[in-house]
Amino acid sequence: MASYNRIILVGHLTRDPQLSYTPANTAVCKFGIATNHKWKDREGNAREEVCFVDCTLFGKGGEVFSQYMKKGQMALIEGRLDFQQWTTPEGDKRSKHAVFVENFTFLGGRGGDAGGRAGETSAAGVPAAAGAAGGYEAPQPSGDDIPF
Repeated sequence: MASYNRIILVGHLTRDPQLSYTPANTAVCKFGIATNHKWKDREGNAREEVCFVDCTLFGKGGEVFSQYMKKGQMALIEGRLDFQQWTTPEGDKRSKHAVFVENFTFLGGRGGDAGGRAGETSAAGVPAAAGAAGGYEAPQPSGDDIPF
């Protein structure tokens, strides 16, 4: 049976995007996004749970994203979920889920207003191919371009 790995998140950036380049000169943009879930418990108390997710975006999309986004701004991201495991220098095993972003849409108003409505873009003047109107679809990196 075939499998399907797709995730869509809408949230606020937890830090400014960090842009770097691989030895093959492919842009790599790393950022964090926070999403929240609100509900009422059995006693009627308002509860909130926040989920923090690390994200990676490759290519031209990473350059555009890092140019126009900053901490606190809202974005919709779509990509595939990845489970990463490593061992610390102290010998402790660690793991986390991360997202490799394939599409994104800027949310919020112009001029850095992070509280706008879905569908608006905060990046006036970005070419349509780079994400201004309907989001951005990132190219898939080859195995030699992945920086880990």
